[in-house]
Amino acid sequence: MSERVCVYPGSFDPPTVGHLDLIRRAAAMYDRVIVAVAHNPGKRCLLPMEIREDLLRTCVRDLPNVSVDHFDGLTIRWAAARGACAMIRGLRSSADFDAEWKLAQINRTIDPGIETVLLMGRPDHAHVSSSAVREMAMFGADWSGYVPADIVDQVAEHLNHTHNRQTEG
Repeated sequence: MSERVCVYPGSFDPPTVGHLDLIRRAAAMYDRVIVAVAHNPGKRCLLPMEIREDLLRTCVRDLPNVSVDHFDGLTIRWAAARGACAMIRGLRSSADFDAEWKLAQINRTIDPGIETVLLMGRPDHAHVSSSAVREMAMFGADWSGYVPADIVDQVAEHLNHTHNRQTEG
């Protein structure tokens, strides 16, 4: 029997409690989960890719079947090259469904051997997003409940450093 591998791609800028919830649930469903940090030149990320990878590695260190990597290019092709049978995507609301459905259909035409698995986020995470964390940090609001507890200090350090660098420029 072959190993069932899934990929969970995203920008994770920064990783949130919602991301970690989906990673844990995927780890219970698949033999191996690869959390894939996207390098998307069209999206301006606040945290460098290496930092996002390190933060995720800290979050998943207790999950032996989860690894963290990065990629650029088409996610579906990257997932296929790693032997994935599925790609995990999270849904917080019906608005997320529309975008994810379209993307899943495109991915299916490129590689019909990889299923897109949509996992509903927990209701208490429906309002949690990386962009909300970044905005709250920018305006001095408490965002610490939105990221996993073991990375709050690291995220704060990077967000403060980046924010200070941007305001000085």
